[in-house]
Amino acid sequence: MVYITAFRRLGILIRISALSLGTVVALAQTSFAQSISTPPHTTPPIIIIGFVGGFIKHDNLVHSEVQLAARLRQAYPIGVDVETFESYHRGKARKRILSLLDANHDGVLTLDEKQNSRIIIYGHSWGGSEAIALARELEKDDIPVLLTIQVDSIAKIHQNDALIPANVARAANFYQPDGLLHGQSKIRAADPARTSIIGNFRFDYKASPYKCAQYPWYDRIFGKSHTQIECDPGVWKQAESLIRSDLPSTGGNGAVAR
Repeated sequence: MVYITAFRRLGILIRISALSLGTVVALAQTSFAQSISTPPHTTPPIIIIGFVGGFIKHDNLVHSEVQLAARLRQAYPIGVDVETFESYHRGKARKRILSLLDANHDGVLTLDEKQNSRIIIYGHSWGGSEAIALARELEKDDIPVLLTIQVDSIAKIHQNDALIPANVARAANFYQPDGLLHGQSKIRAADPARTSIIGNFRFDYKASPYKCAQYPWYDRIFGKSHTQIECDPGVWKQAESLIRSDLPSTGGNGAVAR
């Protein structure tokens, strides 16, 4: 009788242990499944979009817009995404921005993903106008923009490159007034309470023209001052300084300091 009781107790203990083990396994499986279905939150990169002018290719290193992007990529290899686009690929640029902001890759931007965005847009000529047109589209998406920079911006048909949308925090405009092709001379804020106009900076190349030897002959002949402001290193040094003022400091090896 004593042996029978002991065996019964042992059976109960075995069943309890098996039940406990099953519970542990089930909980582990549930936790693992949740970790797969809910990826960890990641912070989207700072996004810098540059538009080249005219019909220039986005990777043509002769042009200052592309050179600027290359310098920024080298200085900020981590945490900053720098990309250039043709002036007729605004839709492609917007699609890329939305993809980068979608931190959990579920195809839907949450309010947090939108409001945590850090976007800078710059461009020359038609690219300057496209920069503002892209910012305006992002406004419709409820996505803020840190900074826009226009260099001798020339508006396309049905575009308004003079009025900066209210989702832009800061905006700067560099222009020259001469020649057949000359830029927008004055930008203004749609909502001055939300957008700070850094300035409309005028450049004159009559007294000290830049040769722009690497640029195509037709740009140098027919574009003249419009091309000179694009190849003026002083203009792009100021533009780069404005962009870097919105970026984290970098360590000695070029990586973003955390």
